[in-house]
Amino acid sequence: MEFGLIAMFTSMGTVAKTVAILLICLSVITIYLFIERLIVFSSAKNKSKQVAPKIADLLKSGKMQEALNLCSKKEYRGSHLARVSAAGIKEFLEGKEVNLDLEEQISTAQRGCDRAANIFLQELKKGLSVTATIATSAPFIGLFGTIFGIINAFRSMQLTGSGGIGAVAGGISEALITTAFGIGVAIIALWCYNSMNTKTEVFNAEMANTSSEIVDFFIRETKKEA
Repeated sequence: MEFGLIAMFTSMGTVAKTVAILLICLSVITIYLFIERLIVFSSAKNKSKQVAPKIADLLKSGKMQEALNLCSKKEYRGSHLARVSAAGIKEFLEGKEVNLDLEEQISTAQRGCDRAANIFLQELKKGLSVTATIATSAPFIGLFGTIFGIINAFRSMQLTGSGGIGAVAGGISEALITTAFGIGVAIIALWCYNSMNTKTEVFNAEMANTSSEIVDFFIRETKKEA
């Protein structure tokens, strides 16, 4: 008897084939989202490496407006550090223009950084909920096919009037195949989800550190001016 993926698929019933196709589609979606997120993460990391030293140099020179202009450039929009820095500098300068006191300037800058970080974090988490849903639902989708495989096994037993292994082998094989598919897709999706979630947490920590450094810089600058 020939044993292979194609042979197993052609021997499946309609329901089992539908379940298998659905699981294959879910695995393709998972891999696509994983690759797409990796590209976004890599872009954010590389752009931040390029712009971070430039921002630091401009701020040390007291050129806050120039630093804001640099952070706001379209080419650095994908940089998480540029986004957070731009928000903090913008709020600080606007607070300074309306003559807010030191504490209020620092507070508005901090809130600006936090808002930018939260917005960018949500952008980074795009697709994670889909991957998590696939990871949790794939085993149950496979189980759905398993149930129908077992039903087919009992139907074959009833039609043949025999309780031998030959009468139930087809249905049992369908059940095992769909179960294996479901578990396999769930493992892939869970691995991708954990990997992407870990990376977003790293980005979140980096944005929090940048926000803290920006606010500390503003505090030192205002003390110098005073």
